[in-house]
Amino acid sequence: MMKLMNNLKYLFFFFLTIAVTGTKGDVGNAGKLWYSKPAEKWDAEALPIGNGRQGAMFFAGVKSERIQFNEQSLWSGDNNWDGDYQTGDRGFGSYRNFGEFNINFDGTGEASKYRRELNIRTGVHTTTFELNGVIYTREAFASYPDQVMVFRYTASKKGALTGKVSMLSGQGAVSVSGAEGLSFEGQMPNQLKYAAKLKLVKEGGSTYVEGNTLGFKGCNSITFYLDARTNYKPDYKSGWRGDDPMPKIDKELGAAQKLGYTKLKSRHIKDVTKLTNAATIDVGKTAQAVLDLPIDVRLKNYAGGTKDPDLEELLFQYGRYLLVGSSRPGGLPANLQGLWNNSNSPAWASDYHNNINIQMNYWLAESTNLSACHEPLIDFIVAAQEPCRIATRKEFGQNTRGWTARTSQSIFGGNGWEWNIPASAWYTQHVFEHWDFTRDRSYLQNTAYPILKEICQFWEDRLKVSEDGTLVVPNGWSPEHGPREDGVMHDQQLVWDLFQNYLLAAKELGIDADYQTKVATMQQKLAPNKIGKWGQLQEWQADRDNPDDQHRHTSHLFGVFPGRQISMKNTPDLANAAIISLRSRSGNYGKNINTPFTVESTVGDSRRSWTWPWRCALWARLGDGEKAGIMIKGLISYNILPNLFTNHPPFQLDGNFGISGAMAEMLLQSHAGEIHLLPSIPASWASEGSFNGLKARGGFTINCKWENGKVISYQVYSKQAEKVKIRVNGELKDVVSTAMKQS
Repeated sequence: MMKLMNNLKYLFFFFLTIAVTGTKGDVGNAGKLWYSKPAEKWDAEALPIGNGRQGAMFFAGVKSERIQFNEQSLWSGDNNWDGDYQTGDRGFGSYRNFGEFNINFDGTGEASKYRRELNIRTGVHTTTFELNGVIYTREAFASYPDQVMVFRYTASKKGALTGKVSMLSGQGAVSVSGAEGLSFEGQMPNQLKYAAKLKLVKEGGSTYVEGNTLGFKGCNSITFYLDARTNYKPDYKSGWRGDDPMPKIDKELGAAQKLGYTKLKSRHIKDVTKLTNAATIDVGKTAQAVLDLPIDVRLKNYAGGTKDPDLEELLFQYGRYLLVGSSRPGGLPANLQGLWNNSNSPAWASDYHNNINIQMNYWLAESTNLSACHEPLIDFIVAAQEPCRIATRKEFGQNTRGWTARTSQSIFGGNGWEWNIPASAWYTQHVFEHWDFTRDRSYLQNTAYPILKEICQFWEDRLKVSEDGTLVVPNGWSPEHGPREDGVMHDQQLVWDLFQNYLLAAKELGIDADYQTKVATMQQKLAPNKIGKWGQLQEWQADRDNPDDQHRHTSHLFGVFPGRQISMKNTPDLANAAIISLRSRSGNYGKNINTPFTVESTVGDSRRSWTWPWRCALWARLGDGEKAGIMIKGLISYNILPNLFTNHPPFQLDGNFGISGAMAEMLLQSHAGEIHLLPSIPASWASEGSFNGLKARGGFTINCKWENGKVISYQVYSKQAEKVKIRVNGELKDVVSTAMKQS
């Protein structure tokens, strides 16, 4: 019955979204990344598909098709290791390349009418071209319901498909060929077993085995089913190991083959569009002549000044698509590269960096209606608790309550580079927000609250009384900026946010009254934010901020976003000080607030793929839509690769995820005790637009339309009718939400 009710809720919002927005995502080139030539560079040009657990990258060559693939649990390194940071087969380890398969097609001549595209609504990758009068079509997708990746090759002429396929392990396992396909299996030095199998199903023609390749000749169509797994289990007590992978692979491939391509594709599209259609934005109309250009050309034109609001919308949806592809229930969270990786020594181990990166990966999860995609992060936090308790007691004393983590974390409970002492406090923000947006009381009671309380106990024991009687975080750090010292504002704000979230959770559950009082008292005694000598929000207790400092991190602005301690509504003086600090970090504007602010004026260290999204969200929270819009333009102009991957450099996907969350903050905010519609839209979006399916705290779903920067209609939905405060065109209104239809 519960599943039926959830499905009906989805159908209600799906048809509501279609009714309001039409089918813009399916018209022409909207909602698609498309190109007029094959990819050459893996990180900059190849296109991704993923089902949350495994994924692939396409080069889409004509005569030679190369598909590199990953499975998110293929990690090197030792279990529960908490020493110095390193990569490789010992120590901390790294995320690894699973392998690739290659198809070499027979035939001569030059192809024409070539096009490769990724539909980020349906999650289907398509390549089409004409060769010697024959039209060739290739489709591929990664299915979450059936846990396989599927690749289909067809031609307009019967018997036109002839070639050979080979498969290569990224870890040195030997590939074995057989009449039905190819496979390999092996074991890492850390005893992690891995396996992959590629099954071939043909229509017409014949197949044959030749060495470690599988040939096909004169086929009308060929379909490959790929599954890759390890014996990883997200459980410390089980030694992070579970069942052998190959039996499960065989079972899943057998079931997929029995269903067949048509049913698999239908099931996949039904599943993925439930998520990709859950939220949409429309911030303007791009000229058809611009829409008709490949994405790589549109990117160059946009950087040169061409107006292309559909490209901005595409970037918003692409972040959502990538999260759907790399973070689904039952799997691991998205890492620094989502789950797409072609290296055995990727930058920063392609790990989980908890001083902003993994958090930024999930800024979009709740606000853009992807709550289910948030679950892997929460499961990761739960699984990491015991090894983190062990590491924490080892570092801070055997009587230490609670836990925290180093900056880098692996999937085996490993803690790597540099202790990030407030890491667990930042994690609890995600744990709490998942409840605040979904209002799942069972989750709050059984999962979120115990974590929140335990981390509060860690800080109860750790906080230090300063000379002026306030409580400070000892030996703190403002990542990755400045020395370690007491009372760093970044740490103070994180602990304030933790205490606030605990108090709200405990009040909701009506429990632990005495501990609520203790936490509230500690929160009140925390050393407060300070405004410095040039009007800035201080980063440290000492007033030594440099107005010429353009460091990429803005750690002392956590309290603005993603925290909520500082807001234009509740703390205007601190918010204005934050504005001065933020201008300073973007260029030499600390002392002169009237200096023009442009994309070009943001300089040096500020131009990072993850820096633009954070500052976009900060400007949105600070009520400046123009500067938030400049951050979007800066990201696209300086740190986006042709395949729309964000580039630090090197490439990492927190920027993709983060910008989607930041754009949602420009359109809807709910952190300051009210729902605020259109709090920070730039003039370029003001003429006409809409959003549908964005989420607000309290479990509300919002649709909105505007003209000339003013809301002209909106709808508020929730599980049951509730009173809620909505700020519309500057006026605060009391509104009763509409209950979602159920039966």
